[in-house]
Amino acid sequence: MVQGTMSNAGKSLLAAGLCRIFRQDGYRVAPFKSQNMALNSFATKEGLEMSRAQVVQAEAAGIEPLVCMNPILLKPTDDQGSQVIINGKSIGNMKARDYFRYKTELIPVIKEAFRKLEDQFDIIVIEGAGSPAEINLRENDIVNMGLAEMVDAPVLLVGDIDRGGVFAQLLGTLMLLEDSEKARVGGLIINKFRGDASLLDSGIEMLEEKGGVPVVGTVPYMDIKVEDEDSLSERLTADRRGLVDIAVVRLPKISNFTDFDVFEQFPDVSVRYVTEPSELRGADMVVLPGSKSTIADLAWLRERGFEDAILEMHRSGVPVFGICGGYQMLGLDVSDPEGVEGGGEIDGLGLLPVSTVLAGDKKTEQFSGRFCSTEGIFAGLSGLEIEGYEIHMGRTSRSGRCMEGADFTSGGTGTASGGVYGSYIHGIFDGEGIAAAVVKALADRKGVVLSGGDASSHRDFKEKEYDRLAAILRENLDMDRIYGMLREAAF
Repeated sequence: MVQGTMSNAGKSLLAAGLCRIFRQDGYRVAPFKSQNMALNSFATKEGLEMSRAQVVQAEAAGIEPLVCMNPILLKPTDDQGSQVIINGKSIGNMKARDYFRYKTELIPVIKEAFRKLEDQFDIIVIEGAGSPAEINLRENDIVNMGLAEMVDAPVLLVGDIDRGGVFAQLLGTLMLLEDSEKARVGGLIINKFRGDASLLDSGIEMLEEKGGVPVVGTVPYMDIKVEDEDSLSERLTADRRGLVDIAVVRLPKISNFTDFDVFEQFPDVSVRYVTEPSELRGADMVVLPGSKSTIADLAWLRERGFEDAILEMHRSGVPVFGICGGYQMLGLDVSDPEGVEGGGEIDGLGLLPVSTVLAGDKKTEQFSGRFCSTEGIFAGLSGLEIEGYEIHMGRTSRSGRCMEGADFTSGGTGTASGGVYGSYIHGIFDGEGIAAAVVKALADRKGVVLSGGDASSHRDFKEKEYDRLAAILRENLDMDRIYGMLREAAF
C-alpha cells in the first residue's frame, strides 16, 4: 500500500509506476483504492463509474479497468457534501457528516471488491487517500491504515519535498500513528526532489534513526506526462503559452480535465486553465470543460465576466469548444426540474441551438462513434472515429429557435454551429489523428508552422510514458527491499 503525508504527495503516480514495474517483471498486478474523492471519472465497458486514477494505474498494469479497483467514488457537489457512487452506481448525494456515519456499512463492499482482485492477480498495489495522520478521521478509517489492517498490507509512506518540510512530514506522520500502524510501514519515500540527492544523506540518517523506518528511495521531480487526478494538479496552474494556445476555463467544479492531456504530445501547444476573462486574450481556442454542477458553474462564469469575453472571442473567429457540462452551457438554457443540482433554470451562452434538462437518471457508458460531416475550422475531423465515454445527468435536445446547427458527433451526442462545437464525449481528442487534426487546424488559422510532436497514437504515447516512469523509479527506489516487503507479507 502506498500512503502519503498529504494530498498530492505523489501517491497516484508512484502507484502507477509500481504497477508498471511489477507487470514488466512478469506479475499479474492490479491497482486498488477503496474510496476516492475526485471529479475525474471514467465509465467501464459495463457502464459503471470509477476514478480515472485507478484507470491510469490499470493502464500501467496492462489490464482493463474494473470497477472493483475503486468500489467507492465520492464526487464533491459543494463544500459540505458529495455524490456517493458505490460499485459504479450513484446512490445519491450525502453531507460529509452523514457519510462519515454511513461509511462503515461499506466495509463489506470494500472487502468483496478486494477479494475479486485477489482471485485474479498476484500483486495488488493499493493507494491511500490524504494522510494516515488525520487523527480526527482515524475512527472507522476505510482508506488508509484501517484498510491496510483490513487486508494485511505493508505500507510505503511518501513525503513531498517540493512543498518543503519533508522530514517533519514523514517523522510527524510516524509519530501520530498507533504502534500497530507504524509497524506496517516498511519504507519511506522522499518524492519530487530537485538537485543533488547526496545533500539529503545526513537528514535521511537522522530520519531513519528517529523514525525507526528505512528510506527506500529518493525520487526526483519527474516530468512524466501521465494523467493527474488531484485538484492540486500543477497542470491547472501552468501559464506557458505555445505557438498554439488552448485556454480552458477553470470552472469551480471542473471535471475530467484529463480530456486535454493528449495535447501534451505537441511541444508547441500549450493548454492553460484560466480563472479570469482577461486570460482568454490571445488564445487560439476556448474550451468549456466538464462540470459536476453545470448551473452553479454557469452562474459563476457569468458573474465572473466570462460570458462577454467568450462571446467576443467567438465574434473574432476563435473556435469555442464545449465538452459535457461545457456543451450544456453553450446551449440556449439549462433547467433542473427534479432538483438534481438543487433546482432552477438558467440561460446558456446561446451559441448552440440546444436545450438541456437535468434528470436523476445518470448516463454512464462507453461511446464508439465518429465525427459527423463538419464545416468550419474543424472540417478535417469529419469521419474520424471516436472512442470515449459519457458521464452526465442531462438530456440535451436540438431546439429550432433562432439558429441552425448540425450534428457534430454521432448518435446525437454533439452539435456544431458557426465555429462553436459541443459534445458529451469525454476522451474526444484521444483517438488516432484527432488531436493532430485540431492542432493543425488551429496552427493553419494562425499562420504558424509547428515543429511537430509525437506522431504515435495517444495510447502509444502513454505506454512510452509509463515505461519511462518505471525506469525512473527502478533507478531511484530500492526495489529489492520493496520485493522483500511483499515476500514477508505473503507468509
